[in-house]
Amino acid sequence: MRNRIDPSAQHGVDGPLQRASPPSAGITLEREDAGALDDSVLTVRASEGDEDAFAVLVRRHSSRLLALSQHLLGSRTDAEDAVQEAFLSAWRRLPEFRHRASFGTWMYRIVTNRCLNTLRHRPYPLPLDTVPEPAAADADSSPPRVAEIDAATAALTAALLELSPELRVCWVLRELHGLHYEEIAHVVGSSEQTVRGRLFRARRALTEAMRPWS
Repeated sequence: MRNRIDPSAQHGVDGPLQRASPPSAGITLEREDAGALDDSVLTVRASEGDEDAFAVLVRRHSSRLLALSQHLLGSRTDAEDAVQEAFLSAWRRLPEFRHRASFGTWMYRIVTNRCLNTLRHRPYPLPLDTVPEPAAADADSSPPRVAEIDAATAALTAALLELSPELRVCWVLRELHGLHYEEIAHVVGSSEQTVRGRLFRARRALTEAMRPWS
C-alpha cells in the first residue's frame, strides 16, 4: 500500500523542502525505478496519494525552484519559505493538475506567483545584501581580478533587484533558467508577445546598469 500524506498534519522541518512529506516516511520506490520514471508518471502516482512519488518530484525540482525564488526575492530565507509553501500547495492541488504543461513548468508557475505576491506586499525595500556567489575564478586570477568579478556580480544583482517584479521574473526564467518564450508565457500568465516586450525592457535596463563593467 502506498504511503499517504496528511496535508493538515504539522511535521518537523529538516531542510527548506521537508514539509512536503513526513520526515519519518521512507522512500519505498526502488532507486532504479525512481530514476527511470518521468515526471508525468510520478505526478499521477502522487495525485493518487503516493507520498514517495511526490518526494521524488520534490528532490528532482527543488534546487532549480530554490534558485528561481532566490533570484526573484533576493533573500535565501524568503526563497526557502516560498518554495516550501509552493510544494505544500502543489501537493494539495495535484488532483487539479491536468498535464497541460509539464510538472516542472507548473511548479515554476506556483513558485513565481508566490514570489510576485511577496514582492507586491513587501513593506520594506528589496534586500540588496544577499548576493549570489560569483563564478569561481581561475587559479591564476589576480586579487584585483577577483575583486572586479565580485563587484560586477554585486552590481548585476543590485540591478536585477531594481527591475519591476514582472520584468525580473521574465529575465530570470529566460536567461538563468533557459525557459522558452511559450513556457515563460504559461508561467506568468501572459502572451508570448508580452513576454518578449518585458524581456526587451529588462535587457535594456540591465545593459545600461552594467555599462561601467563592459
